[in-house]
Amino acid sequence: MTSFDTSPQLNVWRALLALAVVFVMLATTGWTALRTHRESSALQTSLAKWEHGSLHGLRLPDPESDPARLTRFFVSLDHKDRDRLAHRYALAVGNMNGAPVALRYQANRIALDKARRAEKKRMHDNRLSTAGQQDAGRRMHRYESLLDPGRQILSFDPQGSGRIAEVFGSLDRAQRISVVVPGVDTDLLTFQRTDRRYSAPVGMAKALYAAERAASPATRTAVIAWADYTAPEGLGVDAATGLRAEEGAVRLNGMLRALPGRAPVAMVCHSYGSVVCGVAAHAMPRRVSDIAVAASPGMRVTKAARLGTTARLWAMRDATDWVQDVPYLELGGLGHGADPVSSAFGARVLSARDAQGHAGYFQPGTDSLRNLADVGVGAYDEVTCARENDACRAGLPGTATAERA
Repeated sequence: MTSFDTSPQLNVWRALLALAVVFVMLATTGWTALRTHRESSALQTSLAKWEHGSLHGLRLPDPESDPARLTRFFVSLDHKDRDRLAHRYALAVGNMNGAPVALRYQANRIALDKARRAEKKRMHDNRLSTAGQQDAGRRMHRYESLLDPGRQILSFDPQGSGRIAEVFGSLDRAQRISVVVPGVDTDLLTFQRTDRRYSAPVGMAKALYAAERAASPATRTAVIAWADYTAPEGLGVDAATGLRAEEGAVRLNGMLRALPGRAPVAMVCHSYGSVVCGVAAHAMPRRVSDIAVAASPGMRVTKAARLGTTARLWAMRDATDWVQDVPYLELGGLGHGADPVSSAFGARVLSARDAQGHAGYFQPGTDSLRNLADVGVGAYDEVTCARENDACRAGLPGTATAERA
């Protein structure tokens, strides 16, 4: 039986330990990690060209315009003009919220191929160290993989460690959409793994997509593997603060507001990704019906009600997950607040008994993945609660508890 609540005394000791660790880290690394912000020079260059560009003598719209306005602009163009813009401003169009998703896929293929060719040249650049040439080779092979036929890249930024998002299924036709938001150490090179595949965003999203289709074969679903933010590297200072989450929340909500159609959206947020979702929650569009967090270190609030969202909040944690030992509090900007699976927090707590540790929530065949899929397709009557009762289903439409009420 998992104990989701901790004593005040234990939390005090955890807080003291956490602060001691943080002071040691700051003494050796300084506060610079808190202020680091990597701009995307390649993307910014493409956006700058767009801002000074024109089509048929007319200026192009502001790329930061409301997504609806940008959608109207692209809809007004014929195929040839859209194709011209995708080739001329590949990174700008590929990352532009409001551009049709099919056009973004096309533009990102163009940008990926350009990046692939650049890394291939760097592999043989004698000015680079052996390590630099090897890194170029790894990136080139990653780009080649992302260029495989049928892959749908919704956003791509090669700068620094890289940012990316990929879609499984059809966003335009989906009746339900799920967005997987991963945690620390997520970048272009870790976006997909051959070993421990279900601990990486692509494996997570693929597993969730398959589980949703199994849970509701008649429902058209789409899943987004969203690694379009600069995640913290390792369990350092960045991971203990909300800076990366704040930056990521802006990007996440920009993407959500630009999603086509009106299908309900379920957020599926893992580890530090749940911090991003917590910070973003108050500004998420109302079509976000559910936020499910797994292995969460906190959502930077003391209670679910303070997230400022109408979405249903779900939480799960496996009993073997090391994240249960982090200090669930926030002091001076360090830490991420209360434990989402504690009874006082107010989330609907789902079973994750066989999740296989911190990285195992998306492993096929687990109750954690099945529960996340049921939330994703709105099959609330099928979810299993953590405490072997019906508490997590209370008051939900279509469930036995709602009918009794």
